[in-house]
Amino acid sequence: MNTCIRVFADSDQINRCREDLKSKEEGFLELADVLNLAGNAVRLKILYLLKQENELCPCDLSDILGMTVPAVSQHLKKLKDAGIVTTKKSGQTIFYSVEAQSQRIISSVLDLFNLPNSIPAL
Repeated sequence: MNTCIRVFADSDQINRCREDLKSKEEGFLELADVLNLAGNAVRLKILYLLKQENELCPCDLSDILGMTVPAVSQHLKKLKDAGIVTTKKSGQTIFYSVEAQSQRIISSVLDLFNLPNSIPAL
């Protein structure tokens, strides 16, 4: 069993780190929510497509992903309920896009696909 045998605790460092975490608490919670939902491969693909194309309807996503419209709609509902995507109605068609406030987080996560060597296989 590993045990900590620290002789001296750097209280300045500990306090600085605590304050840093405290000041970013809202961001950590927001990112955790996004990552929790994006942790599903289908939802991650949907977010990727919405980022690339700016907006798509459930029928487009259904055709692209090879899924039924109801299955795609269930994923979109979860993303919308979490405030990650938003909708715009044009006639009888509903278009989905990434919510403006979520753009930065979604872009940061999805930009990993554009790095050299992309995401390594686990």
